[in-house]
Amino acid sequence: MKKTKIKIFTIGFTNTSAGNFFERLLHARRDGLCKLADVRLNNTSQLSGFAKRDDLRYFARKICKIGYEHRPELLAPTQEIFGAYKKKKIDWATYEKKFLKLMAQRKIEKIARAELDGACLLCSEDKPHHCHRRLVAEYLSEKWGGLDIVHL
Repeated sequence: MKKTKIKIFTIGFTNTSAGNFFERLLHARRDGLCKLADVRLNNTSQLSGFAKRDDLRYFARKICKIGYEHRPELLAPTQEIFGAYKKKKIDWATYEKKFLKLMAQRKIEKIARAELDGACLLCSEDKPHHCHRRLVAEYLSEKWGGLDIVHL
């Protein structure tokens, strides 16, 4: 039997309404999305609005019928790396190199593939271009031999 390709989604919540955010998740459920994997360092900030940890867990379950988990230990940058980028002490290219090195040190590819198949990596950035959720998905795709990555 041929094994199907693992699918990972990504989403950000800034510059969008709660309605638009949850509609994108609902639509993606039809394509295999089954849970949110929150890859933020801090998921309780007032800046998170509707995407604060407890609210998001509730809305994900009630509105989208999907699970929620917070995965900072493997899939989020360290406070040192994140802070340096946010304070403009390092540029995106340097941030990317540091985060890729961190993922290699953590050996995130050891995560069971089934844990992330159908997961949606959640972070704050509205677009994936300069967000670590894209780096996580691409890193795993390289290590696992190709993923179907869908940016919502």
